[in-house]
Amino acid sequence: MCGIYGITENNPNLIRKIINLCSHRGPDGSEIYNDERITLGHNLLAITSSPAEGIQPWLSNNGNVLVYNGEIFNYEDILLKYKKKYLPKTSCDTELLSWLLDNFSYQEVISNTIDSMHAFAYYNKKQNELILSRDHVGIKPIFFAETKSGIIFSSEIKALVDQVKTSNIIDRLALACTCMLGVNVLRQTVFKGIYKVLPGETIIYDLMKKKIKNSFRTLIKPNSNNKFDSDEFYFKTSKAINNSTLGLRKFGIFLSGGIDSSVMAYELNKSIKPLNTFTNIMDPNIIINNEDHNSDATIASKFSKHENFNHQEVRITPEIISKHWDNTINTIEEPRYNWNLPMYYYTNKILSESNIVVTMAGDIGDEIFGGYPHYYRMMQMKNKPKSWSDFILLWMRKFAAPVNLNMKFNYNDLHQLLLTALPEELWNPDDLANSAMALDCITTVSEDFFSRNDRFGMKFSMEGRFPLASKEFMQYCLSINSKFKIGTDKTETKIPVKLSYKDKIPSYILLKQKTGWSVPITSWLQDSDVLKNKYLQTINTEDGIKEILSKNNYKDNEKRIIITWMLRTWAQQYKMSI
Repeated sequence: MCGIYGITENNPNLIRKIINLCSHRGPDGSEIYNDERITLGHNLLAITSSPAEGIQPWLSNNGNVLVYNGEIFNYEDILLKYKKKYLPKTSCDTELLSWLLDNFSYQEVISNTIDSMHAFAYYNKKQNELILSRDHVGIKPIFFAETKSGIIFSSEIKALVDQVKTSNIIDRLALACTCMLGVNVLRQTVFKGIYKVLPGETIIYDLMKKKIKNSFRTLIKPNSNNKFDSDEFYFKTSKAINNSTLGLRKFGIFLSGGIDSSVMAYELNKSIKPLNTFTNIMDPNIIINNEDHNSDATIASKFSKHENFNHQEVRITPEIISKHWDNTINTIEEPRYNWNLPMYYYTNKILSESNIVVTMAGDIGDEIFGGYPHYYRMMQMKNKPKSWSDFILLWMRKFAAPVNLNMKFNYNDLHQLLLTALPEELWNPDDLANSAMALDCITTVSEDFFSRNDRFGMKFSMEGRFPLASKEFMQYCLSINSKFKIGTDKTETKIPVKLSYKDKIPSYILLKQKTGWSVPITSWLQDSDVLKNKYLQTINTEDGIKEILSKNNYKDNEKRIIITWMLRTWAQQYKMSI
């Protein structure tokens, strides 16, 4: 993938500094455009064309300028649609996006024409506008802040920290959201004064008046107006996955052993040979409440042998978690409650060392197929919420056992804040489960799953793709009523996938009880001196360590342990204060 940067002033020295800071996002080239109003910069990771064809900033035929981070997965369909009007000079989709933005309205292009993962900035000279756009589900990021001359933006927060005087102060609302929901889904980041373009949002910024003059969001709505058809579902799934194989670089697949990644690998194996798959395995393994932390790895290994994948197990140990802890927290930029982050960081490192440039993951499958228990519980509710406000309260309860900090902010305050931050158009009172799925897609999926893939993948100059997150495919899935996805028992989930792939995917995958792809870190903390010492070095105190890690209490305190450790590490890495 790439990195995009800009400031609404003539300042190429600053943008060059940012390009160099974020050089990991694009080792194949970098360029700058500047005039009296704006400076735009770009790091290039060439995927679908040669570096020479993909150099940005891209100057359009109308004299406008584009910096773009993404892929247009319906590229061939658009070429066919406009074959009499558009004559490409390259095979690069940047050229196509530039032409579309020159000739059609922003909303027509973004909402109705391209099916993409993207973050881009488009400088319309004639209109004196800067357009910042993020794809329908927030796969690719854009962060921005106000400056004396207007705004500055970047693909990564770290590029803005030195440009925003308040950035070393913790934004208390963002921190509260992180601690109560496990991830920050608000516009403001935890760095005070630095903001994000929201998932699906396009902002039109007036360069003369130095303010946002308009915005719109492209969202996948839970229409729930279709029935399930097995043949149609299989066709749509296969098409979405195979449309994601654009590119000239080496692919690698995160194979978890679950249904979604297995379906993805099955389809990709038809066109990508050899198919390189990677799975984490815990060492030492821990079995807690009959849950084997390597059960998914065992299934993935069995499936890879059956399908003849080029499979590699990535061994995760307490030593690896400890060694990569600080770099993980620094790279992820915003803290969140997810103790698997060092595993994801290290796994991306291993893929990069195997010369992988494009990674594929099955994320968002649970959210559009109905794979989580709380969707089943919503289906079974007798007293259903009657308003958007009540629904948001219900949705918040799924996070359970929030981590409470000593700050004047509570659950009800966050509820009121979310009502203004989350779009009510995702509310379908006739289908609570699909409403929750749609909301999960632009909150936890976007700001946890996709953001970690972007930071960790790009840290090692790799592009991350999520075939199931195609706009067309997501809309198709969220138009299928949830009663066709979820049965009358909590084990009856993801019914469309199981029925459509019953003769293609082995039953030991389709019928396997859902388990987490997780590091047993709280158990390792009890038994590993390496992790204990790392924890103590970060916390810098032994007060309460015996109680927190005791056999009787650690389970009740595990969230407090991890979020405290991560927050302390993050604050140290970025020199933060409240």
